[in-house]
Amino acid sequence: MVVGIASQPFWLHWHDGRESRRHAPDYFVRLADGRARVVDVRSADRLDERTEEASEATREACGAVGWEFEWADAPEPVFMANVRWLARYRRRRSGHPAEVAARLVDVFAEPLPLWTGAERVGDRLQVLPVLFHLLWSGRLNADLGSALLGTDSLVWAGRWSS
Repeated sequence: MVVGIASQPFWLHWHDGRESRRHAPDYFVRLADGRARVVDVRSADRLDERTEEASEATREACGAVGWEFEWADAPEPVFMANVRWLARYRRRRSGHPAEVAARLVDVFAEPLPLWTGAERVGDRLQVLPVLFHLLWSGRLNADLGSALLGTDSLVWAGRWSS
């Protein structure tokens, strides 16, 4: 589990034998167990020789200080659009009132369409921000990769498989 994250946390400088180079990795992540991970994000179709060299230099530098290194492909556009939407509800205040949050977790014990479950809890103007916060925080789940979140998106609490 991630407990801390920093975007473009440092510059790595090195000489490749021909010229001086530098690279700012995309993210530094602190994990709950104390491990550190540096993550570079680049879509596979944008990888070129210089990018691969920068990735390898970053991997070596991370290994030298005991950090993990991970290259991640760029997320799919639908997934990113859903995450950007949910990020608006990331702050704790969006998860209140606590009674609404608890009721939502109960209602979505079995998968239901987003709108249906929200209506079972109460006034959508009060319920939807809490529902989105619970999706952001992982207390509720939805398939964020196949379609934009909508009224008929299935939402569930905990683990569920079809």
